[in-house]
This record gives sequence, C-alpha cells and structure tokens, in this order.
Amino acid sequence: MNTCVYVGEDLARYGFGQGHPFGPDRMDVFWKAAQAAGLERRVEVCRPVAAARESIERFHTREYVDRVQAQSLTGSGYLDMGDTPAFAGVYEAAAFVAGSVLDAVERLVSGTCRHAFVPIAGLHHARRDSAAGFCVFNDCGIAIETLYERYDLQRVAYVDIDAHHGDGVYYGFVDDPRLVFADMHEDGRYLYPGTGSAQETGTGTAAGTKLNIPMPPEADDELFFREWEKVEAFVDAHHPEFFLLQCGADSIAGDPITHLRYSPAAHRHAAQRLCRLADRHARGRLLALGGGGYNRQNLAQAWTAVLTALIDA
Repeated sequence: MNTCVYVGEDLARYGFGQGHPFGPDRMDVFWKAAQAAGLERRVEVCRPVAAARESIERFHTREYVDRVQAQSLTGSGYLDMGDTPAFAGVYEAAAFVAGSVLDAVERLVSGTCRHAFVPIAGLHHARRDSAAGFCVFNDCGIAIETLYERYDLQRVAYVDIDAHHGDGVYYGFVDDPRLVFADMHEDGRYLYPGTGSAQETGTGTAAGTKLNIPMPPEADDELFFREWEKVEAFVDAHHPEFFLLQCGADSIAGDPITHLRYSPAAHRHAAQRLCRLADRHARGRLLALGGGGYNRQNLAQAWTAVLTALIDA
C-alpha cells in the first residue's frame, strides 16, 4: 500500500472528556466515515506507537516533560493557562500521538509508504516549554527535529491549513532556515492564538523562509484557492526533502469555535497539490496530521477528503 493510516484506541485516548471540544470520539468519527467510503481496503492500517521520552525531548524541555508526567499521575490541574486540562494518563496519551507520527516518519523515510495520515496529531500550539490550545506535546515539532537529527534532512516543509495559527511550530523554528513554513489561518485579530501576521516571515538567517497568510473571517473556498497559489509557489521554490501537512478541519464552515467557511474541497486540493510537490522534490514523502476540527461531520468529511487525495495521488 502507498498510504499508511494510524488508528487505534491508544491514539483515540488523546482527548479531554465529554463536553470539551477536543473529545476522545474524534478518531472514531473519522474512521467510520473512511470505512463507509471503502478507504480501509486501500490503505495499510497501522497501530499507534508510543514515543520514548528522549524523542519527545528533541523538541520539549526536560522540565516541561517532567511536569506533564507528574500531572499525568494526579490527573489534576491545567497544563497551560486554562485550555488544556491534565487527566490521568495524559502523558501516555500524548506520547502515543507523538510516537505514531514518528513511526510514520520512519516509514516514509525508509520508503515503506509514500504517504501517511495520523488523524489525532498536528498538535501545533504546544511550545517547547509548555502546553497550549489543547496541545500537550507538539508532534509536528518533534517530527521536524527528528528529521534533522536522526535522518539528517536539511529542508523540511510544514504547511498548515488549520483555522488557528501554528504558533508552536512557527516560534519553535522562527530562526531555523531549514524549516519552510507556510500557514493559512484565520486572522489573529479574531481568533486564538492572535499570532501569524503577514509580517512574520522568520528571523535572522531564517528571514524569508516563513509564510503567514491571515484569512478574514468568513473566508470561503474561492479565497482559499486564490491564496493557496502563494503557498504552493513558496514551498515549491524551496525544494523541501519532506512534507508535513497539518489539515485541521476547524477551517470548514460550521465549526463551533472558528469563523472560516471552507468546504472539504479545500482540504482535498491542498493534499492533492502537496502530493505533486512531494513527488517533485521529496520522493513522495508526505505526512498529513489531522489537527483541529470540532464539528464532527466536518472533521469526517475533510479528513476523508485528505485521505482520498493521498491514496489517489
């Protein structure tokens, strides 16, 4: 199979309970939709894998990982200022997210598969020393550091179409010219985390390697497709060796906590076009990460569209 998909109870456990937008039902909603579309027979289904602590610390500080482990035992308090509650076993749940992403990276680099999708992943808000915005460990950042350290890649592309700015990734690599960063998100003047202005293009030797495109509230497919051309041209010009796509479904019309109005066609288009760029520059190596999305029907439709694009590419 050319496409790997990670599903399983250990991955589904990453969620914050009934009533929280990021509930533990999100993976099952997606996977039932994928099965109904007949996609299960066209992919290699992979079981979740837990990350070793040393892998998590490629991006996160030791002190922060210590704190997550301690609060995972008690299941009490918050891991940030109030968006990301601790729960019993939160360390293990977050480690399975990061580990599944790293297992996908290994399969892609080794050529075992060309494309991979991890639905419960893309936790792009976590900083190196703290949680943020429902995100405990930043699997995106861990994957990027692993691609540098373990596989000696020198140019990685990170593309993010989640409604929220991928601030944990942006600021985690703001001065790193090896990361080609392109992020289309709802304008930070209207939505958490309030960052990602068009003027944020990287610092020092990384100036010009980062592209932020703030989208106005109510932006639709027409505007997405027009602005996407900038993303594609920007990434293409940098010749990445590996592609990460954070395809958060909270940018689809009807999400309860955002204001964009895309349809799943936007997500399908992004995945299709990045597959072509990955074929051109990176031997096809494209890893899609589910990201946000809090309307369950939207999530199922958008991620199924992405998965279909990965399979058909």
